[in-house]
Amino acid sequence: MSELGNRLKEARLAKNLSLDDLQIATKIQKRYLVGIEEGNYSMMPGQFYVRAFIKQYAEAVGLHPEELFEQYKSEIPSTINEDIPEKLSRVQSRKEIANSGSKVFDILPKILIAVFIIGAAAVIYYFITLKGDGNQGKGPANNSESEQVRLEESDNFAKDTDKNSDKESATTDKETDSSQDEVIEEPIAPKQEITVLQSSGRQTIYELKNADKFELKVVSTGETWVNIKNGKGTSFFQGMLTKGDTESQTFDFSKETEATIVVGNSLQTEIYVNDEKIQFAIDPSKSVRQDITIRYLSSTE
Repeated sequence: MSELGNRLKEARLAKNLSLDDLQIATKIQKRYLVGIEEGNYSMMPGQFYVRAFIKQYAEAVGLHPEELFEQYKSEIPSTINEDIPEKLSRVQSRKEIANSGSKVFDILPKILIAVFIIGAAAVIYYFITLKGDGNQGKGPANNSESEQVRLEESDNFAKDTDKNSDKESATTDKETDSSQDEVIEEPIAPKQEITVLQSSGRQTIYELKNADKFELKVVSTGETWVNIKNGKGTSFFQGMLTKGDTESQTFDFSKETEATIVVGNSLQTEIYVNDEKIQFAIDPSKSVRQDITIRYLSSTE
């Protein structure tokens, strides 16, 4: 048994705690607690877990972890540097495309009226020419009567043309107003956006926008250690998660502006925001431990 393990065990016994009691309090498996007391760190899933487990053990029995790390630093293995420099990446937000209203409906009534008038003038000219050819060789009386008939026909045709033009214009205006009302009555609601603001080493910063709530869920597909806290450092959960864990893993951060998740094993960890799974910006195979920060911009801001 190592000196550090002996001191931790003495503190546990002084509090009258069994290894089973300590397992419940820290959510660390009993075999790992025995390994810490015996100084057998090779059985741990990784060197990162050694310091994390010792820290939880010490806090559970009333000891100060930082003092232990300084006093027994020769016994405790240093954490492997898993940081891999990567270029900062930014994901552009989706751009909304505004559709401008068509001007065809403004021009169409004028075109229809112009075509109608031209057609009417052509028909009038045709009848005038036809009547004139049929009356050649007749006396002045017949010419006067024909001229009067042509004038009456022209007046009636012009009145009918004006009425039809007014009806066409009114119908087109109604169709234009109806089309504009339909566009106004169907606004497009913005969709939730989760974008990467910054990614470097093992740290990634996301931004959540266009969301009425911020529900965070962390799921383990195997075995992982996680620490979930808000932007003020208040811890919401800290401990081991295993596949099929029945303990609630969903947390409501709707009243918070930021959430931080320290993931010990990103290869076996999934993170969901409002039931939408987010992808790790850093390849888990290159950095097993990852520090995830999600900044929440509520829809009211």
